[in-house]
Amino acid sequence: MNKNYGSQRIVVGAHYGLRDWLSQRVTAVLMALFTIVLLAQLIFGAELGYVRWAGIFSSQWMKLLTLVTVLSLAWHAWVGMRDIWMDYIHHVGLKLVLQVATIVWLVACAGWAIQVLWRL
Repeated sequence: MNKNYGSQRIVVGAHYGLRDWLSQRVTAVLMALFTIVLLAQLIFGAELGYVRWAGIFSSQWMKLLTLVTVLSLAWHAWVGMRDIWMDYIHHVGLKLVLQVATIVWLVACAGWAIQVLWRL
C-alpha cells in the first residue's frame, strides 16, 4: 500500500542525537562531581599553598578522578563544538578544517593536563 502523504526522505544521522545528548549529561555530571570533591578538599583542608595543592592531587584516587574529568571535559567540548561547526558552518572545507583544528586543540590540552597531573 503506497501512501501519498508525508516525507519520503531517509533521515541519516538522526540516531546520533540521543547518544550526544546522553554523553553531554554524563560528562557534565562527572565534572560536577569533580568540582564538589575539589571544593570539599579546599574548604575542609588546611591552609592553601603549594604543598596543600600538591597534596590534594598526590593520591591515586584523585589523580584518577582528575584524569576522568579531563577526558570528560575534552569529550564534552568536542561534542559541543562539533555540533556548532555542523550547524553553522556550511562550507564543507572550512567545516573540516575547523573540526580537525578542534580535535588537535582538545587532544593537546588533554595531553598537557595529563602531563601536569602525573608530574606532581
